Amino acid sequence: MKRNHFYSVAYVVLYPIIHIIFLLSVKGRERIPEGNVVFCCNHSSNWDPLLIMIAAGYHHQMHAMAKIEILHWPVVGHIVKWAGTIFVDRGKADIGAIKTAMKYLKNRQKILIFPEGTRVSEEESAAAKGGVSMLAVRTESPIIPIYLDSNKKLFHRTHVVFGEPYVPKVAGRKGTAEEYQNIADDALRRIYALREEC
Repeated sequence: MKRNHFYSVAYVVLYPIIHIIFLLSVKGRERIPEGNVVFCCNHSSNWDPLLIMIAAGYHHQMHAMAKIEILHWPVVGHIVKWAGTIFVDRGKADIGAIKTAMKYLKNRQKILIFPEGTRVSEEESAAAKGGVSMLAVRTESPIIPIYLDSNKKLFHRTHVVFGEPYVPKVAGRKGTAEEYQNIADDALRRIYALREEC
């Protein structure tokens, strides 16, 4: 896999900062396979992509799918762009972002997606979006569910749990909208089931 050197530098710089601020406790990292993977995680704060990036380890570079508004943030927007973030315009069907994510997966790279599509607190709920399913099915990529503490507090222990990888199945070659939704709903159930391992 071709490595993003800016990502590598960012990882080395951010690793001690993230561990000091969030006291990361990581379980299941050994479950991450080589090659293309669709990481699926619950989403409760803007810190989440960085936390997952650090929790996965230096060896497992990934491309996070994030809202396009982040691109316009001072400094941070440029950093995440150089690190390989896939920006998504949530106001429309962003075909370009989907094609970019599929290209990375077909090149045996990893992506990170938040199937709820927006930040959700522990007390709230949101339906899963079917995009995660389509990406996994059409590129034959395993899904890895990830649970990340929703109620994060600075300088308190934050738990990250990587679940077992699995390959979603559909009846046909591409899958139907109903099959995609069922796969996405199942991914979300698997994510929150990992709370028991914290």
